[in-house]
Amino acid sequence: MANSSRVTEFLLLGFSSFGELQPVLFVLFLGLYLIILSGNFTIISVIRLDRSLHTPMYFFLCVLSTSEVFYTIVILPKMLINLLSVLRTLSFTSCATQMFFFLGFAVTNCLLLGVMGYDRYTAICQPLRYPVLMSWRVCAQLAATCIVSGFLVSLVATTLVFSLPFCGSNRVNHYFCDISPVIRLACAETYINELVIFVCGVLVLVVPLIFICISYGFIVRTILKIPSADGKRKAFSTCASHLIVVTVHYGCASFIYLRPKSSYSSSQDTLISVSYTILILLFNPMINSLRNQEFKAAFRRVMGQTSYPLH
Repeated sequence: MANSSRVTEFLLLGFSSFGELQPVLFVLFLGLYLIILSGNFTIISVIRLDRSLHTPMYFFLCVLSTSEVFYTIVILPKMLINLLSVLRTLSFTSCATQMFFFLGFAVTNCLLLGVMGYDRYTAICQPLRYPVLMSWRVCAQLAATCIVSGFLVSLVATTLVFSLPFCGSNRVNHYFCDISPVIRLACAETYINELVIFVCGVLVLVVPLIFICISYGFIVRTILKIPSADGKRKAFSTCASHLIVVTVHYGCASFIYLRPKSSYSSSQDTLISVSYTILILLFNPMINSLRNQEFKAAFRRVMGQTSYPLH
């Protein structure tokens, strides 16, 4: 180590193995990025403009969409630039900053999904106490807790990664500075660091997921007691979108962050990360809006007011 030079920048290999297909990937990912942004901005705007959506459920959906916008801004612009650039370097500080904000928003999203599960539980299982249990003060406190907790966990994980010495290869076999591809470049023993990061991952992913499963256990039991079939259908429909997002989101995140180091595969991880950082964020606005009749009605009202302001 004494004869090795300290790494001051990282080279993001990204999709360099695709060669001449990179311009095609640029067009594809740019289109998806614009759709993600427009979908989330639409959700945020409609919720803000239509008073019928000023409820805890849509408040948390608005916070989630805002977090997803920043989440994509942290990763996708740099990835798009690298697809058309020969120089794909990122300074040591910039890499740490990207990892910090990526993890911060990612953990925030996981925690928000857990809170949204609790919101559905209180709305269906505790309808009479719902205005008290989910008052605007409580909603603001829950959202703030998710954000602060997300970035505290991110700070711990990022510090554990970048407190290690990097004095060998600087080639990150990924399209952004994620934990696994970066920590593999450290020229020191990483077992303790990885163990602490793994424990943080378990707390962030498994604990909220267990909480969501318990909440939906009570929700299903309550719904089955509803006498009318139409009432059951409406109750299930309010939870379907959230369940789909939770299943896909936690499934991909668990595959990447809750597994043995020996199963790491750079090519496989890149493909999974594309689904985790792009495809899920593409589906989230579609699932939360197109499957939601209340949101679609609010969208038509907002568009009508925008198109005909004099009426």
